[in-house]
Amino acid sequence: MHKRAYLDVIVSAVLFGLSAPLAKLLVRDIAPVALAGLLYAGAFLGLSAYEIGRRRIGPGRGPAAGPLLKKDIPWLAGGILTGGIGGPICLLLGLARTSGTSASLLLNLEGVATALIAVLVFRENAGRRIWAALGLMTGAGVFLSWDPGRGRFEAAGSLLVLAAMVCWGLDNNFTRNIADRNPIQIARIKGLISGAASLGLAALLGMRIPLQASLLAGLLLGAFSYGVSLVLYIRALAHLGAFRAGAFFSVAPFVGAIVSLAILPEPARWVLAPGAALMAFGVFLLVGEDHEHRHRHDRIIHAHAHGHRDGHHGHDHEFAPAGPHSHEHEHEETDHVHAHMPDIHHRHEH
Repeated sequence: MHKRAYLDVIVSAVLFGLSAPLAKLLVRDIAPVALAGLLYAGAFLGLSAYEIGRRRIGPGRGPAAGPLLKKDIPWLAGGILTGGIGGPICLLLGLARTSGTSASLLLNLEGVATALIAVLVFRENAGRRIWAALGLMTGAGVFLSWDPGRGRFEAAGSLLVLAAMVCWGLDNNFTRNIADRNPIQIARIKGLISGAASLGLAALLGMRIPLQASLLAGLLLGAFSYGVSLVLYIRALAHLGAFRAGAFFSVAPFVGAIVSLAILPEPARWVLAPGAALMAFGVFLLVGEDHEHRHRHDRIIHAHAHGHRDGHHGHDHEFAPAGPHSHEHEHEETDHVHAHMPDIHHRHEH
């Protein structure tokens, strides 16, 4: 399940990484608040079309995750307010004030914000490698805020992008607590409410959306870079935890930076090289982190997608399933030692 989670988070990162440079092109024709609404509206429409098609064809072979429950509403609401409304608006306002390449690389600060919140608030483990990585990535953010041509920091755009990363860091940690629920259901609800809120705000502010190709492009970009990306990221959260999923998600900024240099008419400033190098080394430290200690599992009964080769799911079936599946099952209390991540079975404090 962890191998699949690695693939999910990397594909999610690539899809999201494309959003910064492509949104930089669209923000020329569409106001940032309106574009934020379009992106999430595209996520809702794209995932809704997928669900309709899936139901007509028949149920898929993959394991079905449980639906959202009443107790999950506060976490979902927090994710919508921070990651669905606040984050995209701040990012697109920042994109209008900084280069697409710098903004793309600054997306790495989402991992910093996610890690700090995961460690300080939700008590995920953090060693020296993690703190060193956060220091390197923060230093990279300072480099990328410097404008050599003007000899000063372009603080406004960078601070707005930083605010977006903090919003998404909060969102990642909120969503971590409901990551074992149906990811498509979560993403559709977030897309519908976030898209409607941002589009409504844009209408109140008198911002118009041009009825031209950029409208369709915004919806299409949202369907993949926000919709599909979010579903894959939620699936990864369930098995990797907020911190490690955020670490692997750091692939996104480099994808965005490469695409920005290829498609945007922006000069390649010298500060990009040291900034990218610091970011890359920070990611290396994050990915190489390992964690093992004696820990206790309390008795629990729950339902989620799982397999029988991870050392935690040894229960019997009348008919043995061929692969990952979902049903309500019981875990007995146990105490053992093994390398693990803060997935849904290892959310103990340190």
